[in-house]
Amino acid sequence: MKAIRTAIPEVIVLEPRIFGDARGFFMESYNRRTFAELTGCDPDFVQDNHSRSARGVLRGLHYQIRQPQGKLVRVVSGAVFDVAVDIRRSSPTCGQWVGEVLSAENQRQMWVPAGFAHGFLVLSETAEFLYKTTDYYAPEFERCIAWNDPGLAVDWPLDGLEPRLSAKDAQGASMADAELFD
Repeated sequence: MKAIRTAIPEVIVLEPRIFGDARGFFMESYNRRTFAELTGCDPDFVQDNHSRSARGVLRGLHYQIRQPQGKLVRVVSGAVFDVAVDIRRSSPTCGQWVGEVLSAENQRQMWVPAGFAHGFLVLSETAEFLYKTTDYYAPEFERCIAWNDPGLAVDWPLDGLEPRLSAKDAQGASMADAELFD
């Protein structure tokens, strides 16, 4: 596996070794020891989630203000544009974002540490998105920053399309008004 540091060093893209032939492929999607060696992190994953979404669905930008979740995310079918936003007040990269195309084809994963808002836009007809989390889902602590906050200026590859949003995501707060991590 190869680790690629992004413009925000704590957000890391992981590229697995894939062994393939005419029969198909094999890859190790997670190995705790390898992950710790490559990232310097040794998270205790407690929950796995799986979602399926159609083209143009935009989910996010989500986080939990208490019980913050680190997330190891990947796509097993289709493609998404995955985004992590640093929302740690004390961080020199607070308010900055990084984005990466994750797909079944490139098999890349992204480590989004606790203290970041996270979201993705589906680029393919459908996409199946898997993620491991370091804490349990706690709806009472869930928050949402507006996907289109002009202060963040996330460059979503919408190609003129209007994103399909949940009611919750359509009501996301601006970064200026959002509860942030200290």
